[in-house]
Amino acid sequence: MKFNIAIDGPSAAGKSTIAKKLAKELGYAHLDTGAMYRCVAYFSKLKDVSFDDEEKVASLIDAMQIHFDAQGNVYLNDENVSNEIRKNEISMLTSKISAYPAVREKLVAMQQKMAEHKGYIMDGRDIGTVVLPNAEIKVYMVASVKARADRRYKEYVEKQIEADYDTIYKDIEQRDYQDMNRKTSPLKKADDAVEIDTSDMSIEEVVNTIRRLLPAEV
Repeated sequence: MKFNIAIDGPSAAGKSTIAKKLAKELGYAHLDTGAMYRCVAYFSKLKDVSFDDEEKVASLIDAMQIHFDAQGNVYLNDENVSNEIRKNEISMLTSKISAYPAVREKLVAMQQKMAEHKGYIMDGRDIGTVVLPNAEIKVYMVASVKARADRRYKEYVEKQIEADYDTIYKDIEQRDYQDMNRKTSPLKKADDAVEIDTSDMSIEEVVNTIRRLLPAEV
């Protein structure tokens, strides 16, 4: 019998990377909820909608089709936007629009509907507390700002995305503050989540740590 796994944590803690690898090993479906919010920010910018207009930003979701392929690519209305939604500008805009209750309501409902039949690994910032409060396994991943900035900079270089290390470092600090202090669904650890500090851990070490939390029959 399959169940749901919730992985939360701050920006660039490695949530999506770990979730993708774990999903592949277990034969589960991975749902990157952060990418969904990034798609809303990207689409809003594309449509030149004011990011101060909560209702207009939320209304765009009705015209959006988001899906993921087996390689982890993100598609918005059949366009591969995997690189575009990871740019620094979109990251900061995402933090702004993800605080809007109207946006969160629509995307949370979409995410909960997807996970009804179990077998999902979801990562984000409020999965264990809001989206899937009854998830059988909950993980809260953390890492130092330096470790996260190093990873994000390396990721950008590998994907040939323009990057400045100092800007990335400062943006991560600012994103942390915004995510932890927003009024709607702030980033926080669920009471029953297991915290894992990934600062000095390899991807394989993190995956193995989470696997030890799973029932023996999985």
